[in-house]
Amino acid sequence: MKKDMKNNLMGAVLLLFGMYGCMPAEQDYASYVNPFIGTGGHGHTYPGAVVPNGMIQPSPDTRIYQWDACSGYYYADSLINGFSHTHLSGTGCGDYGDVLLMPTVGRQDYYSMGEKSQQMAYASAFSHDNETAQPGYYSVFLDRYKVRAELTATKRAAIHRYTFPKAEDAGFILDLDYSLQRQKNEEMELEVISDTEIQGRKKTVYWAFDQYINFYAKFSKPFTYTLVTDSMALDAGGPLLPTAKALLQFQTADNEQVFVKVGVSAVDMEGARKNVEAEIPAWDFDNVRSAAREAWNGYLSKIDIKTKDADQRAMFYTALYHTGMQPNLFTDADGRYLGMDLKPHQGSVENPVYTVFSLWDTFRAYHPLMTIIEPELNQAFIRSLVLKQHEGGIFPMWELAGNYTGTMIGYHAASVIADAYVKGYRDFDVETAYKACIRAAEYDTTGILCPPLVLPHLMPQAKYWKNKIGYVPCDKDNESVAKALEYAYDDWCISVLAEALGDEVNQEKYATFAKAYQVYFDASTRFMRGLDSDGNWRTPFNPRSSNHRNDDYCEGTAWQWTWFVPHDIDGLVRLMGGREAFIGKLDSLFVADSALEGDMVSADISGLIGQYAHGNEPSHHIAHLYNYVEQPWRTQELVDEVLHTLYFNDPDGLSGNEDCGQMSAWFILNSMGFYQVCPGNPVYSIGRPMFDKATVKLQDGKRFTVIAHNNSRENKYVQKMLLNGRELEKPFFTHKDIVDGGTLELTMGSKPVGKDL
Repeated sequence: MKKDMKNNLMGAVLLLFGMYGCMPAEQDYASYVNPFIGTGGHGHTYPGAVVPNGMIQPSPDTRIYQWDACSGYYYADSLINGFSHTHLSGTGCGDYGDVLLMPTVGRQDYYSMGEKSQQMAYASAFSHDNETAQPGYYSVFLDRYKVRAELTATKRAAIHRYTFPKAEDAGFILDLDYSLQRQKNEEMELEVISDTEIQGRKKTVYWAFDQYINFYAKFSKPFTYTLVTDSMALDAGGPLLPTAKALLQFQTADNEQVFVKVGVSAVDMEGARKNVEAEIPAWDFDNVRSAAREAWNGYLSKIDIKTKDADQRAMFYTALYHTGMQPNLFTDADGRYLGMDLKPHQGSVENPVYTVFSLWDTFRAYHPLMTIIEPELNQAFIRSLVLKQHEGGIFPMWELAGNYTGTMIGYHAASVIADAYVKGYRDFDVETAYKACIRAAEYDTTGILCPPLVLPHLMPQAKYWKNKIGYVPCDKDNESVAKALEYAYDDWCISVLAEALGDEVNQEKYATFAKAYQVYFDASTRFMRGLDSDGNWRTPFNPRSSNHRNDDYCEGTAWQWTWFVPHDIDGLVRLMGGREAFIGKLDSLFVADSALEGDMVSADISGLIGQYAHGNEPSHHIAHLYNYVEQPWRTQELVDEVLHTLYFNDPDGLSGNEDCGQMSAWFILNSMGFYQVCPGNPVYSIGRPMFDKATVKLQDGKRFTVIAHNNSRENKYVQKMLLNGRELEKPFFTHKDIVDGGTLELTMGSKPVGKDL
C-alpha cells in the first residue's frame, strides 16, 4: 500500500513538472521573491500559494469590500477572514473570493457583523511576524484559534495543512456564500457526500455577471457537521440573503495536523473532484509544495540578472513572479471548460483554454514580454482569445471566468495578435484571428452573447462614429478621446495584419483610420481634446481635470493621453510643430505641477512625475519618446527615476494597481535596459539598465544578454552601444536581434552623450 502511494505521488509530481515544461532549476530563484510586494498601497496583489498560470489561487482574505479588497488581502489589516480559493492579482475591480475555508477551535460564530464590516464573525487576528509567503506556499498563525495554517497548490487543486492545539471542539467553517465585494449569490448548492467530503456550486453576479464556481473538498479527518442554509440579513431589518455554510466539528490532539484537498472547476462538481484526484492523489503536503516551488523556479529561471543589490534582485524576481500569476488555466483535468456561451465544452488538456485577460493593460508590456520569454504560452493565449470570440461573438476587452465584462476600452486583441504575427509567432488560426480583429473594429451589436448591461460597453457607439464620420464626438460617447486614440492604434495593428495577408483594401482603409488621432489635437492648447458632433472643442477645458470614467479620457487626463500615438510618433512630432516643439511639450509633461482637479479625480492617476502617471498604463511608453527625437539621455534619466523611485521591495512597492502583470512587465523590460514602445512594430527602445548583466534564456537554447559596463546609480547615461560588437548609432534594436541571440553592451557614464551642456 505504501509503495502504491509513493508511486502515485511520484507520478503526480512528474505530471506537475510536465505541465510546467520544466524540471528542477539549479538556482533557487523562488528565494528572491517577496510576494508581499504590492499587497499594500493600491497594488492589489495577494500573497497566496499559486503556481504559474494556475486555475486555483488559495490565499488569505483580510477584507471584503471597497477598492483595496480587490485581491482580498491588504497588508495593513490585522484580521483574517479565512482562505478562499479564487483571486485576481492587481486588478482595479474586485471579484472572486470563492469557497472560503477557516479552521476554528471553540464556538463557531457565523452571525453577520453588518454590511459595512470588513470581517466575518469567525475572523482571527494574526501578526505579520507569524506569516510566511513564498512562491507556491503560504503560512500564518491564527491567534484566535491557535492554529497554524499552511497552503500550497497545483494547477487545479490546493492542499491545506492545519496544525491544531488539543481541543474537543475543533473544526472548520466552509463558507460558500462568502465572496469579495459581497457579490449576489443567484444559485447555491452545498452537499456533504461523506464524513470526509463536501462539494458544492454557486453562481454569482458581480463584475462577471455569470460567474460559475464548483468545488470539491476532501478532509483527512472525519467530521460531524451542521449545514447553515437559512437566509440571513447583513443588518437588522435588512433584506434576507441566501446562506450556505458548513460547520464541521472533530476532536484534535495537541499539534495534530489536519489536511484538506480542494479542487475548483467552472464546469461542474465532478470536474472539481477530478482535478483533485488527478493532481493531488496523496496526502503529501510537502511534496506538492516542493513541486510548486520547482515550477516557479522553472518560470523564474528564464532570466538571469547580475546585481549586488538584494532589494533590486527581489524586485525583479517578484515582478517576474507577478507576470506568471495570470492569465489563468480554465480547462479541467478532463479537458472540459466553460465557454463564452456559458456552456461546457470538451476541449484538450494539451491545448487548454485560459481566462483573465486584462488586455487594456497587458497589451503594452506583458504580452510583448511573453513573446520573449514564453512565446508558446503567448500563442496559447491568442488561441484562447480566438476561441472566445468564436463562442461569444467578439473578442473580449476584459474577460473574466468566461464572461465579457465590458470593462475598459479599445480592441487590443488586435495588438496582441499583430505583435505575435510580426515577430513570427503564428501558431493560431491567423485568418480567423484577422477577421475577428476587423469584426471588433466595426460597430455591430448583433450575435454577441453578453448581458444587456454589458453590451453598450463591449460595443460602444464610439465605434459607429469612428467608422461613419472619422472621429468620435464627445457629445455622442463617453471617454471619446481615449477611445479614439486607442482605436487609431488598434486600426493600425489591423492594417499591419492586412498588409501581411495581402488584403490591400483593408490595409488602406485601416491605415487611414490609424491617422484619426490627428483630429483631436488642438493646436491652440497643444493637447488632445474632445470634439463635439458640430466640430467644436469641448469647453471648458482643463488638461489636469479628471472625472473618473466620466469624461473625455479614461483613467487619465489630457496631459497623459496626448501622447498615445505609439504607431506614428513621427506624425505626432509633425502635428506638434516639429522636433523642438515636440521636445518642449514633452519636457513640460515631466515638470508640470502634479496637482489634479475635479470632483471625481481618478484614483488610478498615480505615481506622478509632473503629470506623467506611471501608476496607470496610458503613460507607460512616454519616457521612451525622447529616443525618437534624438534626446536619448532624457529617456535614460526618466527610466532611471521611475525604476528607483516608483518601485520598492516593500508592501507599498508599486505606484498603482499591478494590473495582471503589466506594472511588473514594464519593470522587467526597462530594468534590463529596453522597452517596446509600439507592440506590432518589433522594435525595442534602449533605456537605462538597472543591472550589470541580464541574460534572457530563449527557447532554442540561445541567449540574449545585456551587459552594462561601469554601471552605477550615478552612471545612468549610455555612452556607447554595441550589438554583437557592432556599434549602434541609434538607441533601437529588433526582436530578431533578441531571438537570434547575442549581446548588447552598454557602456555607462555620469554625463549625457549628445546633450549640449
